[in-house]
Amino acid sequence: MDPRFVTKTMHAYLDYPVAFSLMALPFLLGLGASNPLAKWLAVATGVAALVLTIFTNHKLGIIRLLPYGFHLAVDMAVGVVFVLAPLVLGFKGIDAWYYWLNGATVLLVCSLHRPETPAMSVARS
Repeated sequence: MDPRFVTKTMHAYLDYPVAFSLMALPFLLGLGASNPLAKWLAVATGVAALVLTIFTNHKLGIIRLLPYGFHLAVDMAVGVVFVLAPLVLGFKGIDAWYYWLNGATVLLVCSLHRPETPAMSVARS
């Protein structure tokens, strides 16, 4: 049995709340104590995630120019960057945990993505 259950539609519904939380949570949690980049990296990533979502060819994309596969590749890259950021940029405490937890979550969601079969793609068009 294939454990991958995250569909393209499920992912689309997660994108907007995740983008807005990346912009808001650094302020609500008081990130940036160990390094100001801890706050601003998340905010910039949230803005980029919002733009990426708007331009992705999926159910909630507004201007559907970017292939969904590209969106997933960017998400994976963000997950890796978030896991490595505390080590590379010297984040400590909540700053580090915020990035480790978000990075691990993004990588987990991407790894649980269920690839669409050609029949599924045609049925949704």
